[in-house]
Amino acid sequence: MLDENEQTGCAPLQGREAKSILIVDDEAIIRDLCARALKDYHVLEAQNGEEALKFFERGGIDVILTDIMMPKLNGIELLKRVKELDPTLVVIVMTGYAEKEVILNALKEDADDFIPKPLNLLQLKTSVQKALEKKALKEEVANLKSLDRLKTNFLSLISHKFRTPITTISLFLQNLAGGVYDPTEPLFNNNVRLIHAESCYLAQLVSDLLVFTQVMDTGGSLKQEPCNLRNIISVLVTESAEAARKPRVSKQLELEAIPLMLLDRPKISFAIKQILDNAFKFSADVGTVAISLKAMDNEALLVVRDNGIGIAKKDQAKIFEKFYQVDHQQTGQIRGFGLGLFYAREFIKLHGGSIAIKSEPGHGTEVVITLPLANP
Repeated sequence: MLDENEQTGCAPLQGREAKSILIVDDEAIIRDLCARALKDYHVLEAQNGEEALKFFERGGIDVILTDIMMPKLNGIELLKRVKELDPTLVVIVMTGYAEKEVILNALKEDADDFIPKPLNLLQLKTSVQKALEKKALKEEVANLKSLDRLKTNFLSLISHKFRTPITTISLFLQNLAGGVYDPTEPLFNNNVRLIHAESCYLAQLVSDLLVFTQVMDTGGSLKQEPCNLRNIISVLVTESAEAARKPRVSKQLELEAIPLMLLDRPKISFAIKQILDNAFKFSADVGTVAISLKAMDNEALLVVRDNGIGIAKKDQAKIFEKFYQVDHQQTGQIRGFGLGLFYAREFIKLHGGSIAIKSEPGHGTEVVITLPLANP
């Protein structure tokens, strides 16, 4: 039998760096045999496709090993859905069916490998290892190819973001020097306030750039210390500039006392701040942001829910990409650099946690962050 951590899908903290294998089969004995053969990995189990999707939505899955014929959601449909969300995910199909149509359908949906039933456990271990090596190579090649593109995009983005406020300030000063404005007119004072706002925004852009530079310099290292996550969240809510801009958006906090956790305080604060700020930023002028924290199944569970404008389904798979910003009004003038959520997810993953987003346009967004509890 699997130990308690494996049965619940929660690996010990020291095993979090191992690759995660999700075994999906409606036969418990098959799942158990596969789990034993793959004991060197972090193994999770699901008895059908719907349950597997829930595991996948929590993040952190490297390989899905799935049967074809299952109740509720079969293996082909599961393969199709997860590949739409993460094309680099490795999916190995187990099947006792030799029909050509089944194999072709799986290939059409980009299955990475096939293992016939009855299973050969040595073949199973070899297939998983080769699939992971293939995935690593594909990701490395993709990263190398995208490096120059990312640099170009970043420089272009910075230029665009700075150009708008600089142009606005420059035009105002030119008009002022040319005697276009009469300082005694109400319009003059209104323009002065607008220019002051643009100057503050420009200063904020510079500050954000410095933060992202520091974030990128630290890379994947963690400097952990005992932290009170409840206090960190309370301070972030109190100090949120986005919350201050929405005084009619009420805050509902249900923060339970949980044990001290080993965290990199700056990184985890940065990650949570992005989520909190977005909840207020994309709320209407009147609304509610609900924030809850509790311990569940050896994990800290943080949920941030708003009733704002929501995120379209086509955007949900992209919001964690570098430089991507949801532009609801198609103006091209969304403020910020589109890096906050990317680094938020990276920092949460570094802590062995996961982040998932559920949203519906016009009905708000729910963000769920899980972090492993550990005694400091």
